Amino acid sequence: MVRLYAVSQQLRSACPPVRGIAAFAILSLFPLYLCSQGTTSLHGTVRNSEGKPVAGVAIHLQVKNAAPAKTQTVQTDQEGKYSVAPLSGGVYLLRADMSGYSDAEIPALFIGPNEAKNIDLTLLTTKTAESQAASARSPQFFDEPRFTVAGVTDTTSLGGHGSDTIVRTREEIAKDTVSLGKYPANTSRSADYEKERDKLLALLSQQDKAELHHSLGDVQEKLGDSLDAVREYQRAAELDPTESYLFDWGSELLLHHAPEPAAEVFTRANRLFPRSTRILIGLGATWFARGSYDQAVRRICEASDLNPKDSMPYLFLGRIQSAETTTSEEVVEKLRRFVTQQPQNAEANYYYAVSLWKQRKGPQDTANSAQIEALLGKVIRLDPKFAAAYLQLGILHSEQKDYARAISDYQQAIRANPQMHMQMEEAHFRLAQAYRQIGDSARAEAEIQARNQIDKELAQEAERERHEIRQFVYTLRDQPPPPAP
Repeated sequence: MVRLYAVSQQLRSACPPVRGIAAFAILSLFPLYLCSQGTTSLHGTVRNSEGKPVAGVAIHLQVKNAAPAKTQTVQTDQEGKYSVAPLSGGVYLLRADMSGYSDAEIPALFIGPNEAKNIDLTLLTTKTAESQAASARSPQFFDEPRFTVAGVTDTTSLGGHGSDTIVRTREEIAKDTVSLGKYPANTSRSADYEKERDKLLALLSQQDKAELHHSLGDVQEKLGDSLDAVREYQRAAELDPTESYLFDWGSELLLHHAPEPAAEVFTRANRLFPRSTRILIGLGATWFARGSYDQAVRRICEASDLNPKDSMPYLFLGRIQSAETTTSEEVVEKLRRFVTQQPQNAEANYYYAVSLWKQRKGPQDTANSAQIEALLGKVIRLDPKFAAAYLQLGILHSEQKDYARAISDYQQAIRANPQMHMQMEEAHFRLAQAYRQIGDSARAEAEIQARNQIDKELAQEAERERHEIRQFVYTLRDQPPPPAP
């Protein structure tokens, strides 16, 4: 069983889906066609829709992106078998054609160095292919993505656009986006997922169904095999481009630091499902990950207008806003609508207060100070453990040079929710500044030490996540420049 699974995984991860409804490839779970060890080669059998071998089929294997084009052509024998060897490792286009049949094609087939790859193909008669095309029920997403996910690597640094605060917010927003779909928390044992994986692989060897690929993607992600997972989500979406399958594919790419491919998936999904709130949120999250605050806000504001009573878009707007030094009139208006509709929602009051604060023209602009303070006070009454509200109150009182109240606010922020490390880091730092303002250097130094300890813990936490959420290595093909904000 182990050997069969290894063969299946090698083939499934290396081969993208066959293009078009007229043809498809069956990746066999049976032992590879034997060849001499150390020789890179491609073998397989071509059958018709009844499972009978087809002789005399022309098999064309072309090196992708080679100039001039390099193509090898062979024919199947009386048993429908073909063999192409020797080869160099790389990406190929595989096509089979014969008069009276529709072509079978795999547009991007990866063959590794010293790999003996087995690919079986099925040719449909022209009449059968036309009949299947006429009965197709789902809209086609696209023939071939303009990106290729080639592998995974550890995230060596936080990277990205802007300060650590923006980058950390980007990571949190990506995880929040994923939470809008697919798999629940991992509560089962790894062995259970391995059994489920093997069961799904066995089913897929009999029938190439979208729901099986999607379920396998869930299981592979839970097992930590993110590269196999994203390929399963892709296959599910291409077989059946539903809103759910497209969203899960895009969010998986976003989670693993591939915002450009994620943007392609979410953009095309938005064309198919223009009234999907979470597709628009996903699109906004990808723009934010790519460093475009204005585009991110625009997409999420569109999501909030689809169903103004839905809290989710406003919460994403608030999170994105928290990482920026300023805000836009549109964001302020949307968050005002949020708090008007849900006046007893602590987060609604908090995010609206922050939007008013960031809208100011400078510390001298105190026009909305009373309203901001009232909103933050309401947040604390609604949720006494809302540490961010205490922190924002401390910032407000510090600007008013009311250091006694500011110190009290910062201390309450630290006590309210010690698990919020990013907020605690800032609270300790600002508390140190407030102590310096009143001349208490000893306490200021103690707060700096506390802040440095939290900073160290944050760095360790980021390092853990780099290993838990590995980064996709991807290439883009014929990618147009992103539109101007």
